[in-house]
Amino acid sequence: MSGIDAICAQAREAALALAPLPGEVRDAALRAMAEAVEKGAEAILAANAGDVEASRGQIPLPLLKRLGLDAAKVRQMAEGVRAVAALSDPVGRVTLGTLLDEGLRLRRVTCPIGVIAAVFESRPDALVQIASLCLKAGNASILKGGREAARTNRVLADLLGEAAARQEGVPRAALQLLEAREEVEALLARDDAIDLIVPRGSNEFVRHIKARSRIPVLGHADGVCHLYVDRAADIGMAVALAVDAKTQYAAVCNAIETLLVHREAAPAFLPRAAGALRAKGVELRGCERTRAILKDALPASEADWKTEYLDLVLSVRVVDDLGEAIAHINRYGSRHTDAIVTGDAAAAREFMRRVDAASVMWNASTRFADGFRYGFGAEVGIATDKIHARGPVGLEGLVTYKYQVEGEGHCIAEYDGEGARPFLHRPLPPEPGTK
Repeated sequence: MSGIDAICAQAREAALALAPLPGEVRDAALRAMAEAVEKGAEAILAANAGDVEASRGQIPLPLLKRLGLDAAKVRQMAEGVRAVAALSDPVGRVTLGTLLDEGLRLRRVTCPIGVIAAVFESRPDALVQIASLCLKAGNASILKGGREAARTNRVLADLLGEAAARQEGVPRAALQLLEAREEVEALLARDDAIDLIVPRGSNEFVRHIKARSRIPVLGHADGVCHLYVDRAADIGMAVALAVDAKTQYAAVCNAIETLLVHREAAPAFLPRAAGALRAKGVELRGCERTRAILKDALPASEADWKTEYLDLVLSVRVVDDLGEAIAHINRYGSRHTDAIVTGDAAAAREFMRRVDAASVMWNASTRFADGFRYGFGAEVGIATDKIHARGPVGLEGLVTYKYQVEGEGHCIAEYDGEGARPFLHRPLPPEPGTK
């Protein structure tokens, strides 16, 4: 049996063992994982320092920033795992109950997806988030991080996997780490063993995964996010939101890459916004109407409207009205997160209805688009497709459901043909003890 065959076989066995485990056992394993991260902080930081040093000058600066860890980030990792453990159990929830006939009951019950493979780049904290969410939802996980984080990921996977396996019933193979790129290519062919792939990276990377595999893909692609300043915007609020959404952490997918401004708001807004953004080191690239107001802005090209900079660069466009802003977003955006700043409730509601994005904000920073901030504990990624989960994917995106039918010797022959017995199809009240 080859290496990838053994990994897949062990993951399938682990998934079948995890699925019936009580939530209390999975939560205990998660708490042990959090403690292991805290106790292993020194080893994690030492490994990460090695990764950062080896990657310096080899990868773009935004990716290097994502790669680096410090003591505060390690503590946040542990806190994130505990936050996941504290969430309600997503497994075993009854989402539908129907009395088909007397003594014949139908229930739709949530259950784990099975084996989830996640391929991600740069951020080692992604490994912790994905592993904890998968375990909470009763799934086995196969994880592959970027080679730039190889040392850190190895230490984290060992700490987490061994801590979880100390809980009776949790297999060590519930969390496995791939390290070779060739293993990923082999994994993509295993639609017989892997139930879902979660790629986190560029559009090109996600498209590559989709093209190479028949396994369902939950795609986390580019974040070409927009902030639209409407003519009814409070200028001070709009400036603060633009600065926050661009500069609070520029190297993340929910930071804005394009600023759209209503032509009536542009003369008052743009000079103030430009001063505040440039004070944070932001380079501005504008359309002709933008540059008529901001003389020293660089010219924006067609490519700028499509670009995820992940850096202190912002493209700016003046638009005639709300409709033009929406059209721009739906043409150039990545369906990730877009926001409007306005005091006009009707305009805001139209924006939120018509913009095709997983998250749409009104008078709030796009940086709120995050699983932890939404109360999901963490996220395996932000899905920019529409099926089966969208936006920050937490526990609900990591379970599916099964139908359970309980009868008393019922045979279908009674319900077919002449004189067939009719179905009742009555809603059932929640059963005592069910979620």
